[in-house]
Amino acid sequence: MTPLPPGRTPPVDRTALTTGFDFAALSRWPYPESPELQAHDAADLLLLDTAKAWWDAGHGAGGHPAPVVVLEDSHGALTLPLLAQGHPVRIGQDALAQERSLDANLARLQPGGAPNLRRHGIAAELVDGAEMVLLQLPRSLDALDQWTRAVAEYAHPEVVLLAGGRDKHMTPRQNTVLERYFTEVVPGRGRSKSRVLTARGPRRGQPNRFPLRAEHPVPDVGPVTLAAFGATFGGAHLDPGTALLLDHLRPAAERLAASDRGRAVDVGCGNGTIAVCLALAARRLEPTPTEGTPDVPARIVATDQSADACASTTLTAQWNGVRDLVEVRRDDALASFPDASEDLLVLNPPFHAGNTVDSRVALRLLAECARVLRPGGELWCVWNSHLQYRPELERRVGPTRQLARNRTFTVTVSTRR
Repeated sequence: MTPLPPGRTPPVDRTALTTGFDFAALSRWPYPESPELQAHDAADLLLLDTAKAWWDAGHGAGGHPAPVVVLEDSHGALTLPLLAQGHPVRIGQDALAQERSLDANLARLQPGGAPNLRRHGIAAELVDGAEMVLLQLPRSLDALDQWTRAVAEYAHPEVVLLAGGRDKHMTPRQNTVLERYFTEVVPGRGRSKSRVLTARGPRRGQPNRFPLRAEHPVPDVGPVTLAAFGATFGGAHLDPGTALLLDHLRPAAERLAASDRGRAVDVGCGNGTIAVCLALAARRLEPTPTEGTPDVPARIVATDQSADACASTTLTAQWNGVRDLVEVRRDDALASFPDASEDLLVLNPPFHAGNTVDSRVALRLLAECARVLRPGGELWCVWNSHLQYRPELERRVGPTRQLARNRTFTVTVSTRR
C-alpha cells in the first residue's frame, strides 16, 4: 500500500491544494477578527502539501481523489481546499466555535454545499478505517493523547497521521505522545517556521487514560470529584482562579437557593467544578419544602463550546450526585440564550484562542454575558489580575465590586444596569 520504507517521508513541494485556493478569503468569525489575524497559517498549507506528497508517492488504496480525515480545523483552512479538489472529508472538531467558523466559510465560499463532507465527534466513528489523517496539533497534550490513541486504535493499519504546527508552539513532548501510540514518528523538513510530524505503525491495544479523575477539597462543599476528557481545559485539576472564586461563592449559592427561578449559568464550565459546587451548595441551603409545596430544586446550566468539556461536566455532576440539578449544554458564547433571560451568570474567562494569547476572547464573552443578563442580574467573574478587566466589566455589564484578590486573580461581581 505504502511504497516508502519505514523512516522515510516523501519530498514536499507546493501543490494545487495550496496554490489553487484563496486562503485570504477565509473569515475567523465567530472568533475575534483583526487585520493582523488570519484564518489560516503556514502549518495548514504545509499539512495539505505533505498529504498530497504522500498520495503522489502511492499512499492509499481507496478513491481518487483520496478520502481524508481532518481533526481540529479552526476555520476550514484544511477542509475547504480538500473539498475544492474533490476529496471526501470526514471532519472532527471539539470546539463549537470551530464548527460555526467552518460552516460560515463553507456557506460563503461553497454556496452549493459540500456533499463530500461528513461531520463526526472525535471518536472511533470519525477515524474508522482512515488511511490519511490531518491533525492541527492542539495546545493540550491530553487532547493530543486522546485523539492520537483513537487514530492508532481505529484507523487503517497503514494509516499515515500528519500532525502539523508552528515551530514556536511545538515541543518534544508532542513527539513523546505520538510515539506512545505509533512505532514511527518522523519530523519533516521545516517550512515557513512550521513543521509536520509523520506518524506510522499504530500500536493497537494501548490503555485509554480518559476520563481523568481527581478529588479535591472545596470549602463549604466538601470533597468534589472532577472528571476530564482530553480536550477539557485544565484537565481534572482544580483551577487556582476557580478555587478563589469558590471561596467567595456562598452568596451566589444563597441567591440561587432562594430564587423562585432557581437557575444559574456557568459560562465555560470546563470540568464542571463551578456548576457542581454551586449545585451542591445550593442544595444544602434550600429550605425543606412544606407539605403541598412543590420541591423545585435549584438548577444550573453548564455551558461550554468544547464537546469534551461538556462530557466532563456531565460525568463530574454524575460522580457528585447532582446530575439531576445540572443541565449541560454545548454552546458558543451563550449563543443559544435569549437577550435579558438570566439572573445569575458565573464566568472564569479564557484568554487563549487555540495557541494564541488573545484577551478579545474574554471581552466577547463579557459582551454576551451583558446581553443575556436581565437588569439587576449578576455576573460573578474571576480573572487574571494583570488583565485589568474591571473597566470593561463596568462599561459592558454595570457597577462592579471586588470580592477578593490575591497575587494572581481577582474576583468581582457586576450588576446589570
